[in-house]
Amino acid sequence: MTSSTRVPATEITGLYGALLKTMSRRMVGQVPEAAGVMWHYPAVFKDMMGFGRKVDSWDRLDPDLASFASMAAAGAIGCSFCLDFHYFMTHNRGLDEAKAREVPRWRESTAFSPLERRVLEYAEAVSATPPAVTDELSAALLAELGAPALLELTARIGAMNMTARGNVALGIRSQEFSASCGLPPLAVPASDGVASA
Repeated sequence: MTSSTRVPATEITGLYGALLKTMSRRMVGQVPEAAGVMWHYPAVFKDMMGFGRKVDSWDRLDPDLASFASMAAAGAIGCSFCLDFHYFMTHNRGLDEAKAREVPRWRESTAFSPLERRVLEYAEAVSATPPAVTDELSAALLAELGAPALLELTARIGAMNMTARGNVALGIRSQEFSASCGLPPLAVPASDGVASA
């Protein structure tokens, strides 16, 4: 198997590996190449998966807002794997997939409410290097979401930054999970000012 990643995937072995392959096939229909890359150091992979499950268990932020923010952070960093995976998970969790599809071009799209737009802007601002969050944006979100949800939003974006930056560094790219369940492709930002579908 020829790998497109910077670290070639290795064979996933052992009891935990067999469970991982079974769960991956059940969840996304295949074993992601990323799992084989991360399997070079199973302890890191297991800890990152465990942290991801904990992040998914947080519940102070609206699930659609959480999904949109994660996707916006992934897009800002350039992680096609994360964008596609979260779009796929939005579908599987019964969230607003029409809006999720629009996240890559949220600034041009009319699909989002003012609050959703602020969340997307915040996700990009947190993901910038250095972070570009303004006092005004933070205060508006604090007033609309409350402190627990704003903390969760910030932590989710931080977690996505860790994952997305690692994936980009390792050359892990989209495996078209969303296409496998019949979702239309993610919208693409316009280069000429006219949004494309």
